[in-house]
Amino acid sequence: SPDLNPIEHVWDLLGRRVRARAIPHRNVRELAGALVEGYGNISQQELANLVQSMRRRCTAVLSAAGGHTRY
Repeated sequence: SPDLNPIEHVWDLLGRRVRARAIPHRNVRELAGALVEGYGNISQQELANLVQSMRRRCTAVLSAAGGHTRY
């Protein structure tokens, strides 16, 4: 389940930040720059929170018998 892979949530966070930029990218080069910048702005605390949430995520997936969870 992707719910059990913290990197999937990092990609989601990064994607939301890049899409929320005031000035959207116009080409692949600008997109690449926005991704690098966005990744660099993800705090260690945000990453730690994702890792610390794994117990809740595992419990939710088990409760849902592998089905959809809120994560």
